[in-house]
Amino acid sequence: MNGLTLREQQARKIRTQAGFIAALDQSGGSTPKALAAYGVPATAFGNDEQMFALVHQMRTRIMTSPAFHGDRILAAILFEGTMDREVEGRPTADYLWGAKRVVPFLKIDQGLAPAAQGVQLMKPMPGLDALLARANAKRIFGTKMRSVIQQPDAAAVQAVVAQQFEVAAQILAAGLMPIVEPEVDIHCPDKPQAEALLKAALQQALATLPDGQQVMLKLTLPSHDGFYADLVQHPRVLKVVALSGGYSRAEGNARLARNPGVIASFSRALVEGLSAQQSDEAFDAGLDDAIQSIYEASRT
Repeated sequence: MNGLTLREQQARKIRTQAGFIAALDQSGGSTPKALAAYGVPATAFGNDEQMFALVHQMRTRIMTSPAFHGDRILAAILFEGTMDREVEGRPTADYLWGAKRVVPFLKIDQGLAPAAQGVQLMKPMPGLDALLARANAKRIFGTKMRSVIQQPDAAAVQAVVAQQFEVAAQILAAGLMPIVEPEVDIHCPDKPQAEALLKAALQQALATLPDGQQVMLKLTLPSHDGFYADLVQHPRVLKVVALSGGYSRAEGNARLARNPGVIASFSRALVEGLSAQQSDEAFDAGLDDAIQSIYEASRT
């Protein structure tokens, strides 16, 4: 494509094309819930290996559906086990880009530390350099890592952002694009105040990035419409994406549509209503409806 490298093609797609990000990255703790919502009970698997095989079947069904394509979906976030598996005989990341023109990202955090001062930092990631090397070898474009803010504590919010950007520097040094995800819990007792503290901390952290470096931000849909507009326009931000955070698809789409320039990175809201018991025709139709509704909300 006009002499652009693979990474340049993928970055341009994310920067310029309408669409959203499919978050297919549930891991150990959240996988049983994802399977149960899909109609696969815990009695269907006896160990983690069987559980992850079943969730890969679910994800493969989504990724191979004719509804799932890069014309409306910019990227997909994968769990490490999904990256290491294959779809239709090809490594998952190669299938996504080669067959669907969907940019592959990888969830890299190892879960959340216990809550302290109203936030949950990320657990230590001693194997991160090795994981980033594997991601590069698998032709992954970028990464995602999640922290959670449950209370509007200024020092704790600063700590969340500092940790996120410390790890982001390591990811950028490996040549990958970090998605920084400091989620504000939708049940936070003073969510607007937590969001104000978070935005201020993000603006400070972005100011420290070297020239030419960018990150992506994955944020909870804000209480005040358009609250993150200045981050959408920030030269150090490739894209601001929104998590559904427990909102239904209808509620998430409605809130997203009121935040111009922000696109979806939905997980549960994307697969809401899909079931292992559906025929392929019904499954594909349901997924197509979901993708179209999220795509339209992301175009505002």
